Amino acid sequence: MNRKTLNGVACAVAAGALWGLVFLVPELGRDFTPLELAVGRYCVYGLIASVLLVPRWPRLRTELGPRDWWALCRLSLLGNTLYFILLAQAVQQGGIAMTSLVIGFLPVAVTLIGSRDQHAPPLRRLAPSLLCGLAGVACIAWESMSDGAARQGIVGLLCAVGALAAWTAYAVGNSRHLARLSRVSAHDWNLAYGVTTGLQALLLVPLAWLLDDGSHQAADWWRLLAISTGIALAASIGGNAFWNRMSRLLPLTMVGQMILFETLFALLYGFLWEQRFPTTGETVALVLVVTSVLLCVHAHRGRAH
Repeated sequence: MNRKTLNGVACAVAAGALWGLVFLVPELGRDFTPLELAVGRYCVYGLIASVLLVPRWPRLRTELGPRDWWALCRLSLLGNTLYFILLAQAVQQGGIAMTSLVIGFLPVAVTLIGSRDQHAPPLRRLAPSLLCGLAGVACIAWESMSDGAARQGIVGLLCAVGALAAWTAYAVGNSRHLARLSRVSAHDWNLAYGVTTGLQALLLVPLAWLLDDGSHQAADWWRLLAISTGIALAASIGGNAFWNRMSRLLPLTMVGQMILFETLFALLYGFLWEQRFPTTGETVALVLVVTSVLLCVHAHRGRAH
């Protein structure tokens, strides 16, 4: 494995570890609606990004054109606002395990879309990785459905599928747009991404206020602020920065496989939250998922970016 690929995988692991925390937020703030959780998280994210962007703005404004800002708005809606609302609803309805296993299909979806890109390995070389990934997700799905949790959360399952679709569109669009913007650093792109997301969250504040049931006390709102600040710093600032860096180091077909690290960490955090060890089926699934990533890395050895 060359140094560029190794660095890309390391960035993917870091992004997955930070993004996995997102799956805990709906449990930590279960008394808040997914819309309120999204607005809180992204208002803080937008504020932090705006402050960090101020000294870099004179240069960035000349590097990003109207087309880039429209792309940022679209990607912010898909990869942040819509994705997180659907994910939070899925976790609250169906649990962390069910949600993470559905999101685990993302590598398959992105890999299939990216298989037509230049320098992408042929599908026959990616087949072992894809089959292992599917087998791993199938094991987790079997474990989750064995207790009837998925049947009780059909709405949650549909929301998870919707989150999967939104994030697939974001992953593909973000990777391809970054590939065309060699003049803009991944950090600056992440900050601009945060600003557009924050503006979207501000537009949603009135709706979130109208839909609130009025039962929250002052301590509850402070707790929401603490959760929003923590996840904004960890996932939205740190996780996105690692992901954007990785997107420039790895080809699109490999980018899709790297999101499996988010699934692994989300499951790990879920087990810790529920204070239990993984079952035999879940352990087998985790081994298959890791094997899938390693096989994907092997399929890209010697390939040009």
